[in-house]
Amino acid sequence: MNRHSSRAAVFSAGSWGTAVAKIMADAGTDVIVHARRGEIADAINTTHRNPGYFPDIELPLSLTATTDPTTTLTGADILVLSIPAQTLRSGLTAWAPHIGPGTVIVSLMKGIEQTSGLRASQIIAEVTGVSADRIAVLSGPNLAREIMSGRPAAATVACPDEDAARRIQRACHTAYFRPYTSTDVTGCELGGAVKNVIALAAGIADGMGLGDNAVAMLITRGLAETTRLAMAMGAHPATLAGLAGMGDLVASCVSPLARNRTFGTHLGRGLSVQQAAAATRQTTEGVKSAEAVLALAHAHDVEMPITEVVSALLNEKVTLDQAGAALMQRPPKPER
Repeated sequence: MNRHSSRAAVFSAGSWGTAVAKIMADAGTDVIVHARRGEIADAINTTHRNPGYFPDIELPLSLTATTDPTTTLTGADILVLSIPAQTLRSGLTAWAPHIGPGTVIVSLMKGIEQTSGLRASQIIAEVTGVSADRIAVLSGPNLAREIMSGRPAAATVACPDEDAARRIQRACHTAYFRPYTSTDVTGCELGGAVKNVIALAAGIADGMGLGDNAVAMLITRGLAETTRLAMAMGAHPATLAGLAGMGDLVASCVSPLARNRTFGTHLGRGLSVQQAAAATRQTTEGVKSAEAVLALAHAHDVEMPITEVVSALLNEKVTLDQAGAALMQRPPKPER
């Protein structure tokens, strides 16, 4: 593709941050990645690989890295944030003074802050003072390993300002990655956050050997409770039927590459939360966000039985058998 004038700063060099950095570089965007570890930045610059996550995949030559946040942000008209939702506030507080006045901020995060119940876009606005029309969300069924291999994928870019959404769309549109635009930031963020919790449930069912019917049930009813919460918070139901809703939910619940599903599978096989975390070895936003999502449900008077059971299981308030029974013994009712 032809190069264009956009320059993107990507924080950080984890699996999804690296994948989006590659997408944007392949789309013709100049990209610099902020890495916390010097050896990762050096490897990206010299070997054009990220040894921490994708040692077997070569990165575009136009993609560079540094450990200096000021250098990363200098001249960037797009800032992409791909860090754990629970550390967003502290990280962004340090970086905010270096963000340019016209920079559009793109959140890749799929979690809810535990202490405040805020979504990533709300935290970004609160910490930086940037207006909502300069804050976008990119979300969809995007397994980083597949994207790094050039397999086809799509996502939704949501921003209240349609021009800004199209600007991000152009900056990450490649032959293998197709971005669509939306103005429903709330729907996209809640779809991404809640699907992580449902993916934990699907993984638990898989680990317990409950079968494909059980996983399909969890996906379907999980989408229903996600949609209920999103609509109560002002989202459009069509968003939850799209890439940032159903698409992301299906990929996360069925793929062995999905970290929340993997974490849930470990739990379903009898590992403790601590053992599952050690075995998964990557950030699993659903574990951190389950209780915060449930608090949002209570605040908006929305029934979310799967989220409630997952939260109770993570907090060791119920056993695996009790969790399954709690879902199956609920009173029967009309589907809609």
